[in-house]
Amino acid sequence: VLVSSADGVGTKLKVAFLADRHDTVGQDLVNHCVDDILVQGARPLFFLDYLATGVLEERIVQDVVRGVALACRENRCALLGGETAQMPDFYAAGEYDLAGFIVGIVERDRVLDGSRVRPGDALIALPSSGLHTNGYTLARRIVFDVLGLGPDDAFPEHDASVADVLLAVHLSYLDGLLPELDADRVHGLAHITGGGIPGNLPRTLGALGARIDRTSWEPPALFRVLQEAGRVEIDEMFRVFNMGVGMIAAVAPASADDVVASLRGRGHDAWIVGEVTSEEGVSIA
Repeated sequence: VLVSSADGVGTKLKVAFLADRHDTVGQDLVNHCVDDILVQGARPLFFLDYLATGVLEERIVQDVVRGVALACRENRCALLGGETAQMPDFYAAGEYDLAGFIVGIVERDRVLDGSRVRPGDALIALPSSGLHTNGYTLARRIVFDVLGLGPDDAFPEHDASVADVLLAVHLSYLDGLLPELDADRVHGLAHITGGGIPGNLPRTLGALGARIDRTSWEPPALFRVLQEAGRVEIDEMFRVFNMGVGMIAAVAPASADDVVASLRGRGHDAWIVGEVTSEEGVSIA
C-alpha cells in the first residue's frame, strides 16, 4: 500500500530568515514528512520539494536543498526532484516558503490505522529535539517580543544561542521505530505536532482514550522558559507545544519494557508515558 503526505515548516522559517541560517529547515521538512507516514507503518520511497521565493538567492537555495538532500539520504529516501518558483512582489526580500511531498510503502496487513490499539496498551514516548516544527508563532512572540532576545543572544538556561535552540532539527523516528515495526510490536503511533499530545494522540486511538502521566518526564527547560516568560497556562502549553515528546507508540503492556529497552539499547531514549483507556479523551495529569 502506498502512503503519501505533504507538509511545510510553518513559521519556523521566520527564525531561519532572522538568523540567516537556512541549512536546517530542509532537514525539518523531510523528517516531518517521514514521521507523518511512519505513523501508518510506512517507510519512505521518494520525496519532492517546492521552494517559492521572490528573488532567487543562490546561496539560500543551495543551503535549503542541501538540508533536504541530507535528510533524504539519512532516511534512505530518494529525492526525485521538485520545483523552485520565483514570484517577484509576492514574497518579501530574503523570504521564501517551503513544502514537501513524500510517498512511502507498507504491507497492507501491517498498516497502522488504530484498529489494533486496545485498552490497557502501554504508551511509550520518544523525546523531541525541541519545538520541532510547531508552536513557532507563540514561541517567537515570547522569545523576540516579550524577552527581547535576538537570534545570536544566549537562550535562557541553555548553553546555546536563540537560533541554535529554535532551529534544532525536527527528529526522524524512522531508524528508532523501524525494528519495532518489523517485529510487529507496535499497535499504533502518534506524531506529536501541532495540537500537542491532546490533539494528535486521539488520531491513533479511534473510540478509545488515553491517560498520560505528567510525572513520567520532565519537559526540557525550553518549555519552562516559554511558559514562565509568556505566562502561558499549562493546559495551553500542552495544546500548542510537544512538551518534549515527539512520538508516542502504543504497544501491548506485556512487551512495553522490552520495547523501551530495545529503543534505549539502540541509542533512542524512551519511557512509558501512560496507557490506553476505554473512555474517549486524553487525560494529562
